[in-house]
Amino acid sequence: QVQLVESGGGSVQAGGSLRLSCAASGRTFSTYVMAWFRQAPGKEREFVAGISQYGVNTNYADSVKGRFTISRDNAKNTVSLQMSSLKPEDTAVYYCAGRQMMVTRIGVRESDYDYWGQGTQVTVSS
Repeated sequence: QVQLVESGGGSVQAGGSLRLSCAASGRTFSTYVMAWFRQAPGKEREFVAGISQYGVNTNYADSVKGRFTISRDNAKNTVSLQMSSLKPEDTAVYYCAGRQMMVTRIGVRESDYDYWGQGTQVTVSS
Protein backbone atom coordinates (compact mmCIF):
# COMPACT_ATOMS: atom_id res chain seq x y z
CA GLN A 1 0.00 0.00 0.00
CA VAL A 2 1.18 3.54 -0.72
CA GLN A 3 0.27 6.90 0.72
CA LEU A 4 0.35 9.97 -1.50
CA VAL A 5 0.81 13.56 -0.35
CA GLU A 6 0.58 16.48 -2.78
CA SER A 7 2.19 19.88 -2.39
CA GLY A 8 2.88 22.96 -4.45
CA GLY A 9 -0.57 24.31 -5.11
CA GLY A 10 -1.40 27.97 -4.85
CA SER A 11 -2.68 31.04 -6.65
CA VAL A 12 -1.16 32.42 -9.82
CA GLN A 13 -2.12 34.81 -12.57
CA ALA A 14 -2.97 33.61 -16.04
CA GLY A 15 0.16 32.87 -18.02
CA GLY A 16 2.09 31.93 -14.92
CA SER A 17 3.59 28.63 -13.80
CA LEU A 18 3.31 26.25 -10.86
CA ARG A 19 4.95 22.97 -10.01
CA LEU A 20 3.03 20.32 -8.12
CA SER A 21 4.75 17.48 -6.33
CA CYS A 22 3.47 14.22 -4.94
CA ALA A 23 5.46 12.27 -2.38
CA ALA A 24 4.79 8.57 -2.04
CA SER A 25 5.51 6.28 0.86
CA GLY A 26 6.72 2.72 0.48
CA ARG A 27 9.59 0.95 -1.23
CA THR A 28 7.94 -0.17 -4.46
CA PHE A 29 7.20 3.21 -6.04
CA SER A 30 8.82 2.16 -9.30
CA THR A 31 6.10 -0.45 -9.81
CA TYR A 32 3.34 2.17 -9.82
CA VAL A 33 1.83 3.95 -12.78
CA MET A 34 1.20 7.49 -11.56
CA ALA A 35 -1.15 10.20 -12.71
CA TRP A 36 -2.56 13.61 -11.97
CA PHE A 37 -6.28 14.33 -12.05
CA ARG A 38 -8.15 17.52 -11.33
CA GLN A 39 -11.62 18.52 -10.25
CA ALA A 40 -13.08 21.96 -10.80
CA PRO A 41 -16.09 23.18 -8.82
CA GLY A 42 -19.27 21.60 -10.11
CA LYS A 43 -17.41 19.31 -12.50
CA GLU A 44 -16.33 15.71 -12.51
CA ARG A 45 -12.77 14.71 -11.78
CA GLU A 46 -10.77 14.50 -14.98
CA PHE A 47 -7.48 13.01 -16.09
CA VAL A 48 -4.64 15.49 -16.61
CA ALA A 49 -1.45 13.50 -17.15
CA GLY A 50 0.01 10.08 -16.48
CA ILE A 51 3.45 8.48 -16.45
CA SER A 52 4.62 4.89 -16.64
CA GLN A 53 6.61 3.11 -13.99
CA TYR A 54 10.04 4.25 -15.17
CA GLY A 55 8.93 7.42 -16.88
CA VAL A 56 9.38 6.12 -20.41
CA ASN A 57 5.76 6.70 -21.39
CA THR A 58 3.55 9.69 -20.68
CA ASN A 59 0.02 10.66 -21.60
CA TYR A 60 -1.70 14.03 -21.43
CA ALA A 61 -5.21 15.36 -21.72
CA ASP A 62 -5.62 17.42 -24.87
CA SER A 63 -6.42 20.48 -22.78
CA VAL A 64 -2.94 20.53 -21.21
CA LYS A 65 -0.71 19.19 -23.97
CA GLY A 66 2.22 21.48 -24.61
CA ARG A 67 1.68 23.32 -21.32
CA PHE A 68 2.04 20.67 -18.62
CA THR A 69 4.84 18.17 -18.10
CA ILE A 70 4.69 15.14 -15.82
CA SER A 71 7.87 13.59 -14.48
CA ARG A 72 8.97 11.24 -11.73
CA ASP A 73 12.01 10.49 -9.61
CA ASN A 74 11.88 6.91 -8.41
CA ALA A 75 14.91 7.41 -6.17
CA LYS A 76 12.97 10.05 -4.26
CA ASN A 77 9.52 8.48 -4.58
CA THR A 78 8.09 11.59 -6.16
CA VAL A 79 6.02 12.51 -9.17
CA SER A 80 5.72 16.10 -10.34
CA LEU A 81 3.55 18.17 -12.62
CA GLN A 82 5.11 21.27 -14.11
CA MET A 83 2.34 23.59 -15.25
CA SER A 84 3.05 26.52 -17.54
CA SER A 85 0.96 29.03 -19.46
CA LEU A 86 -1.77 28.53 -16.91
CA LYS A 87 -5.32 29.54 -17.75
CA PRO A 88 -8.27 30.35 -15.50
CA GLU A 89 -9.89 27.11 -16.66
CA ASP A 90 -7.00 25.20 -15.05
CA THR A 91 -8.39 26.22 -11.66
CA ALA A 92 -9.18 23.04 -9.75
CA VAL A 93 -8.15 20.75 -6.96
CA TYR A 94 -5.34 18.58 -8.31
CA TYR A 95 -4.99 15.00 -7.16
CA CYS A 96 -2.11 12.57 -7.40
CA ALA A 97 -3.10 8.97 -8.10
CA GLY A 98 -1.30 5.68 -8.41
CA ARG A 99 -1.76 2.02 -9.19
CA GLN A 100 0.68 -0.82 -8.85
CA MET A 101 0.91 -2.60 -12.17
CA MET A 102 3.03 -5.27 -13.81
CA VAL A 103 2.27 -3.89 -17.27
CA THR A 104 2.58 -0.40 -18.66
CA ARG A 105 -0.84 1.08 -19.18
CA ILE A 106 -1.59 4.66 -18.32
CA GLY A 107 -5.27 4.73 -17.49
CA VAL A 108 -7.33 7.88 -17.86
CA ARG A 109 -10.27 6.93 -15.63
CA GLU A 110 -10.57 7.33 -11.90
CA SER A 111 -11.26 3.62 -11.61
CA ASP A 112 -7.85 2.87 -13.14
CA TYR A 113 -6.17 4.03 -9.91
CA ASP A 114 -6.27 2.60 -6.41
CA TYR A 115 -4.45 5.22 -4.37
CA TRP A 116 -5.16 8.93 -4.11
CA GLY A 117 -3.74 11.94 -2.38
CA GLN A 118 -5.80 14.49 -0.52
CA GLY A 119 -5.55 17.09 -3.27
CA THR A 120 -4.01 20.52 -3.61
CA GLN A 121 -5.78 23.66 -4.79
CA VAL A 122 -4.63 25.52 -7.88
CA THR A 123 -6.26 28.85 -8.60
CA VAL A 124 -5.53 30.81 -11.77
CA SER A 125 -6.83 34.35 -11.96
CA SER A 126 -7.35 36.32 -15.15
